Amino acid sequence: MLTRALVLKVAQMPAFKNWIKHSRWTQGLVQRFIAGEDLETALSVACRLNNEGFLVALDYLGEDTTRAEDAQQAANQYIQLLERIAQRGVNACISIKLTQLGLDLGYEVARENLERVLAAAKDLKNFVWVDMESSKHTQAILDLFCEMFPKYPNSGTVLQSYLYRTPQDLERLLELGARVRLVKGAYAEPREVAYPDKKSVDRQFRIQMERLLERGNEPAIATHDTRLIEHAKRYAARLGLDKSKFEFQLLYGIRRDVQKQLVAEGYRTLIYVPYGEQWYPYFSRRIAERPANLYFILRNLFRR
Repeated sequence: MLTRALVLKVAQMPAFKNWIKHSRWTQGLVQRFIAGEDLETALSVACRLNNEGFLVALDYLGEDTTRAEDAQQAANQYIQLLERIAQRGVNACISIKLTQLGLDLGYEVARENLERVLAAAKDLKNFVWVDMESSKHTQAILDLFCEMFPKYPNSGTVLQSYLYRTPQDLERLLELGARVRLVKGAYAEPREVAYPDKKSVDRQFRIQMERLLERGNEPAIATHDTRLIEHAKRYAARLGLDKSKFEFQLLYGIRRDVQKQLVAEGYRTLIYVPYGEQWYPYFSRRIAERPANLYFILRNLFRR
């Protein structure tokens, strides 16, 4: 049986990566998860989703930036994205990664670039989700977010239920009054820092989700697990929480049936729409979440 760690290891093999990027056999699968490589294509996808009743978070893909000029350029791209959202009247916010803005180059580098993006979003009356990344970055991401939030309350961040530390981080963010997106977690983490089994991760997600619904500021429940989605619906109803006071967030191209059902039932539903040329790391994590996709790819690889 393929594990997430094994799938991620296979995905990083240079020959496999090169084949994924260039083979005609894989383009349909890539296009399922990635809304194109350029901004205008992504905006067109966002408009279509708006017309279907969805909110949208656009993510210009990229992470682990190693040069200061690239980090500055990534911030520029996000500011341009915010401007184009406003110009086209798209109902979309943005979602960013701090390693793309230079976190590995130093806290101050990321701070400067993040503040530029947050200030532009504030001026344009838009919202910024600060994504979570691997556990080695968790503390720095939360510290920087919490530093910026009082000045830029037009922002929220993400917690991963599989990390042992998340309950304490959740209380910190609830006390701050920040919006939180709760996810299970998609990175291959050691058992020293994260629950290794699905049952434990699901249990933690459910506990943290209930806490968010009880005390959170417009919490975002980000999962495709229908059991957890149904539990969130029931728990919110038990609390008397109006459907406009929280939202479900799902990934572009995954469980479209569930996405449409949520909108039909009147729930706020946001689709996370990634785009850009640096799509491969994101794509490999999506494959790792559903190993059946890797079987499909390998089957076609060996048919050549």
